[in-house]
Amino acid sequence: MRVINTSKVKCDSLCPSMLDAKDPKREVAVRMIREGRDNAEISDATGLSIGQIAAYRAHYTMGKYGALIDSKTEEIEEIKEAVEATFSLERDLQAALRSNIEQLESGLRVVDGGSERRVSFGRIDITAEDKEGSIVVIELKAGEADRDAIGQLLSYMGQVVETVARPVRGILVAGSFSARAISAARVLANVELKAYSFKFFFNSVKAER
Repeated sequence: MRVINTSKVKCDSLCPSMLDAKDPKREVAVRMIREGRDNAEISDATGLSIGQIAAYRAHYTMGKYGALIDSKTEEIEEIKEAVEATFSLERDLQAALRSNIEQLESGLRVVDGGSERRVSFGRIDITAEDKEGSIVVIELKAGEADRDAIGQLLSYMGQVVETVARPVRGILVAGSFSARAISAARVLANVELKAYSFKFFFNSVKAER
C-alpha cells in the first residue's frame, strides 16, 4: 500500500524533535487522534506531515499512548513495532481475502493475477470483477480508515476508469471507519465500506512420545 498508509512510514526519517515526549505538536496530534479526527484535519491543525501523523496513529492504535513515554529511543522503537505490526496485518488480510474473495461479496473474482496492480499513484491492493462484469478496486487498511483512505481509493478508481470500458466501483475494507470517512462515503454511490473482524479456530495438537 502507498500514499496514506502506516505500513510505508519510515520511522528513521522522522524528525527527532517530532518524537520528543515534550513536543507540543505531538501532544496535540495524539489528543486529536483520541478525539477521532482524521489525518488531514490533524495536519492542518498542527503542521505535521501526513506521514508523521500516520506513525503516531499506528502507535496510538497499538495502545502505546496510554501515558506519554519519557524516553525518545523507546518511543522510536515502539513506533517501529507498531508500524511493522500494521504492515503485517495488512499483508495477512490481503492474503486471506484473496483466498476467500467471495466472503467479501458473492460473485467476486480476483482478476489481477494474484498480485497488487501498479498504477501511477501507488499499488491497488486487490483488483476484482463482480458478477455484473464491473471492475472492483479493493483497498485494505489495518485498524481505522479515515477520509484520506477514501481519497486514495477514488484516485485508484479514477486511474482504472482510464484503462477499461466497463463500470468501476470501489470497496474500502478496514477494522473501523472514522465519522468523516462514513460521511464522505454516503455521497459516493460507487464506493462501499466494509469492516473486517477476526474469528479464531483452535485445534488440539498431540505431542509425539
